[in-house]
Amino acid sequence: MKSSRKVYDRLYEIATDQNGYFTTKQAIAAGYADNTHPFHLKAGNWIREHRGIYRLAKYPTGDHPDMVLWHLWSRGRDEKPEGVYSHQTALSLYELSDINPSKLHMTVPPSFRRNSPTPGILVLHRGTIRKEDIEVQQGFRVTRPLKTISDLLITRSVQMDHMQQAVRQAYQRGIITKDTLERCKIPEQIKQEIEQLGGRR
Repeated sequence: MKSSRKVYDRLYEIATDQNGYFTTKQAIAAGYADNTHPFHLKAGNWIREHRGIYRLAKYPTGDHPDMVLWHLWSRGRDEKPEGVYSHQTALSLYELSDINPSKLHMTVPPSFRRNSPTPGILVLHRGTIRKEDIEVQQGFRVTRPLKTISDLLITRSVQMDHMQQAVRQAYQRGIITKDTLERCKIPEQIKQEIEQLGGRR
């Protein structure tokens, strides 16, 4: 009993950082033998959310459970998630503008590959994101506001009235300042456009 409790505690600790979710390999690393997984599913201890991804049944549901799920879906061979929520999804997370995308936008490395089709809920963008342009929220990663706005202005995938609203709200909330804009590593043309959208020029 004591040993099984320790195994559960190890899994719970892993799942806590991921809003109650965990992968098959994480369960094995915690001490659950592979042949015991069907028992925990049948007993109602675990819920299968996707291939190789589970959730502790009694773990409180977070604000964005689906985002943790697809973040884990993006894991590479080393079991580390490679996806970073970006573009429209990141803008919505920061509550900048009234945008409410119907799909989840995620940036993955250029080398990202999957044998199965990409789930319909996801829109994948390919690119390399610097560590300083990423922050962690509730078990998943997301591009920081300035990087998000820059990406959207480069791709022109959002109406400009939404972009103007987002930039002005970011200025009002102190997310964008003259100093942060000068220091961030985004194209100079985009910096100028952000200033214009914010009514700062």
